[in-house]
Formats: sequence, structure tokens, C-alpha cells
Amino acid sequence: MHQGLPTEPPLIWLLGGTGDGPPLAAALLERGWRLRVSVVSAAATRVYAPHPQLELRVGDLADDGAVERELQQHRPRWVVDATHPFARRISERLERVCGARGQPLLRLQRPNLGGDQGGGPARCEWLAGFEALAALDLRGERLLLAIGSRQLGQAIAASNAQAHVARILDRPASLQLALAAGLSDGQLACLRPSGAVQPGALEPGALERALCRRWRITAVLCRAGGGRSEAVWHGVAEQLGLRLLLLQRPGGPASDGLPLQPLLEKLGHP
Repeated sequence: MHQGLPTEPPLIWLLGGTGDGPPLAAALLERGWRLRVSVVSAAATRVYAPHPQLELRVGDLADDGAVERELQQHRPRWVVDATHPFARRISERLERVCGARGQPLLRLQRPNLGGDQGGGPARCEWLAGFEALAALDLRGERLLLAIGSRQLGQAIAASNAQAHVARILDRPASLQLALAAGLSDGQLACLRPSGAVQPGALEPGALERALCRRWRITAVLCRAGGGRSEAVWHGVAEQLGLRLLLLQRPGGPASDGLPLQPLLEKLGHP
């Protein structure tokens, strides 16, 4: 009796970073899906464990045409947007292109770690944007910027803090943007993306606490992204008594979605 070749499982195209991406990818692979994961940089691929059903795509999706080409070539059953809540452009692009094609699209919703606006540590202050940062009196503060690299120039221009330092990823583009914002080598900590905690790794927040002590930080500006990075800064601010400034999430497509478990239930098994 003739037996056909095994059928490949259907594909999910997952767009994610180094925080939510790896655990979500692992959960989907465990359920039997074939997975294509898009990340921005080669450095981000380090946090994804190799798997025979996992393919990694490195690079920006610069326009609608790039998304169209991915969908036409790979024909995923689902597209899952697990990008950062502040990455509005790619979320809007996915919604626009997938909507026009009738391509099923789901978004991962990150938790609100600060509770209602104004929750979190006692010294946590919510900011609607850089105009709100400009309205703060930060004279005498030593401000650590943990907002990525693209908006460093805007943050520094808006802030009247005594000193600015930044935590950025170890990518050439990030370093170029930080230097263009006016920061020197001595004001930068270039860190590798971190995925799931590995045996023997530093406890979460240990490196951030060390940076704050070394630079004598009194205030931290970070984004309310709802991921591991924000959770770390909540803890560090409480432990060291720092002033924590949180940029509120923007609205738009990335502001809705499904939490992790309901998302997995919706996707089901192939």
C-alpha cells in the first residue's frame, strides 16, 4: 500500500522581539505549528532556540510591499503580531495589509504592569509623551534613559536633568543614534538582547542595579511596554528608591489584542 510523504504542519508568521517572542515561539512549536519568526537584527536571533520547524527572518519590513511579499511567498495560516507596543508603524502596516488580503491576524496584548495610570512604585510618574517630560523639573536629577535608541534625541532635548546616560542594545544602528543624540561612550551601556533566563545567568535587574549605582542614577525614564524590561525597572526603582518615569503606551492597533493564554487558545493546534 502506497503511503504519501508526511504533510508539513501549517505555518504561523510571528513578528516579535527578544522579550515576548521566544516564549511565545516555544509554546507554538510545542503545539506542533511550523513557525517563521521575523526579528529586526541578527543579534535578536540569539534568544531563539534552534528547532527543525523554526525559520528566522532578519530585517525590517520597510513598507507594505515587504509584508505583501512575505504573505504571498509563505502563505501563513495566521500572522501573530507580538511586536513592542510602541512599534506602532509595523502594527499599523500589518493591520492594513492583512485586512486588505483577508489574512487572519492576531495581536499579543502585554499586561499593564503599573495597574491603572498612576499605579506601581510610590515614585512612579506617568507621562503622555515628551511634552510631559519637558514639563517636569528634573534639575539635579541624574536620568537613565531606558527607551531604546530611536527617541534618545527627543528625550534629551525635552529633559532638563543634570546628567543623561542610556542603556541601549549592542547594535551599530543603536550606537549611531545614541552618539547622534549627543551621548558619549562613557554615557552608554551597550547590552545584548536577553531571552529566557539561562542557568547561571544574573538575576533579573542585577545589571540594571549595578548601572544605576555606578552612574549614581536618581531617576529612570522607560516605556510602559508591559514586558520584562518594564518589570525590571519597577523592581529596581523600588529597591533603590529611584524616581520612575513611565511613557504611556500609544493608541492604535497595538493597544488591543489578546493576552498570552487566550491567544494560544485562539490559535489552537494545527
